[in-house]
Amino acid sequence: MLNKEKIQNLSNKIKNIIKDSPVSDMEDNLNALLKGTFTKMDLVNREEFDVQTEVLKRTRSKLETLEAKIIDLEHKSK
Repeated sequence: MLNKEKIQNLSNKIKNIIKDSPVSDMEDNLNALLKGTFTKMDLVNREEFDVQTEVLKRTRSKLETLEAKIIDLEHKSK
């Protein structure tokens, strides 16, 4: 069985090989491509989505209250 030191040493060697190879450049280019694509898609993170969902729920509730008041006023005016 390999001990932790040997595994870490092997991992470091692999990282050094990849760091100096075209694979590293491909990874950087892929990351840049994905970031650009996501930016163009106008995506939002989960936290912002949840905040906007709560705002929408409150707005919907207020709208329903106002609609009920309008209906009540229309009935009273007849």
